[in-house]
Amino acid sequence: MSKNKRTAFFISDGTGITAGSLGGLLAHFPDTEFDQIRLPFIDSESKVEDAQKRIANAKMLGGVRPIVIMSIGNNKLRKELKAVDAYYVDLFEAFINPLGLEIKEDPLTRPGVSHSMTGNNYGPRMEAINFALGHDDGITHSGLNQAQVILVGVSRSGKTPTSVYLAMQFGIKAANYPLIPEDFSRGTLPPILEGYLDKIFGLTIKPERLHSLRSERRPDSKYASLANCREEVGLAEDLMKRLSIPMAESTSRSVEELSAIIIQNINKL
Repeated sequence: MSKNKRTAFFISDGTGITAGSLGGLLAHFPDTEFDQIRLPFIDSESKVEDAQKRIANAKMLGGVRPIVIMSIGNNKLRKELKAVDAYYVDLFEAFINPLGLEIKEDPLTRPGVSHSMTGNNYGPRMEAINFALGHDDGITHSGLNQAQVILVGVSRSGKTPTSVYLAMQFGIKAANYPLIPEDFSRGTLPPILEGYLDKIFGLTIKPERLHSLRSERRPDSKYASLANCREEVGLAEDLMKRLSIPMAESTSRSVEELSAIIIQNINKL
């Protein structure tokens, strides 16, 4: 059965991060294949005209009107953009303006406002990013006591992207360590981690997905073989269960979902 096809534009007068964050809405429609196009910094009439041409062209080529998820604060530019036939999801009309009416305050409309509330957290977030990169894959033990969470799991189970996301979005200092055959032979965590059991969170993954990921890096190797992936995942899960380490499966979860689970676990400590 072939999928429906639609073009989805994410249009913003700033970086497009806010509009783009709503891209997850499209995942609720698995029978439709979306060609996603991001148009940031649409902050002038000439740029709006260019965006209109692209929307109109997408409709002509696809035979159906595109989806436009937009975040443009300037009322004039917002109205001009909507002169082209498309289905619009307007963040200002749907959320921001109604909220302003409720609290009786005119909303700010300049680009980047949605990120300004976390502006004071810039320094800590940069520090956390440096920490995550410096403590990726067990590179160093120095300063490990500063970690708020230490992710463990077999190689390619999603530890690095999750660590970096925790740092970038939440300013959380996250280190990560791989679990390797030597650890399974000893039946213990890497020795350096034994004093930090209360900070450890495990990531696991289905062997078939791990096999696929490892084959991209080292095809036709024992490291990537399905049998080895099954063995490593099984041993890692047994070790984490025996030590009562909380864990989450990364196979079908995004880094956003994994991060939410990890933060919930941190907050329980």
